[in-house]
Amino acid sequence: MHRTESLAPLLHLLRLASPSLPVGAFAWSQGLEAGVELGWVDGPETFADWVGAALDHGFAQQELPLLQRLIAADDAGRRRWNRLALALRETAELREQDVQGGAALRRLATATDIAAAAAWPDDEPISQLTAYALHCAQLGIAHPEAAIGLVWSWLDNQLAAALKLGLFGQTRGQQLALALLARVPAMIARAAAVADADIGLSLPGQVLASMLHETQYSRLFRS
Repeated sequence: MHRTESLAPLLHLLRLASPSLPVGAFAWSQGLEAGVELGWVDGPETFADWVGAALDHGFAQQELPLLQRLIAADDAGRRRWNRLALALRETAELREQDVQGGAALRRLATATDIAAAAAWPDDEPISQLTAYALHCAQLGIAHPEAAIGLVWSWLDNQLAAALKLGLFGQTRGQQLALALLARVPAMIARAAAVADADIGLSLPGQVLASMLHETQYSRLFRS
């Protein structure tokens, strides 16, 4: 394989991890806005704790093991893991974000000739995680690289939300990103060792924040 050909999966991964991907992620904070309103997240240190907990637990125990299985599965297996992914969204807002993002990413997949997306049943909701895995499976993006793209896309969105909420400036945000990204390789290694029966983990703080956000008086974000 020529060197330029081997770069194709990386180029596709950068596109999928881009904040310009048309899935509407900018409109959601995944409970962060409520955490700020409640005073649980009030600056760089508490933001790092909030995001770090999601990475160390939610991603390592749930999102990345699910992604690994979704990439490797056949059509029937993907539908089974997709149902589990959706069942693990613990609030109305988190599920709505996942379903809407999944539908948008599936439309993009269909428009860019991802065969499994066109074959997905129209009457079955698709998780954004599943739709992302459909792209990765066809484009030759292996699980470790796919996991890196997923983590960065999520973290970049959280940093953007924190900037809009006035928690810190852009330079401090990049310093936080460097520190948080240093934890990712070990996190991916832990995720690869999670057994099927052990997939799934609750983050009570995020869940409570997400539920309280549903009735928050003033909001920038939809979650």
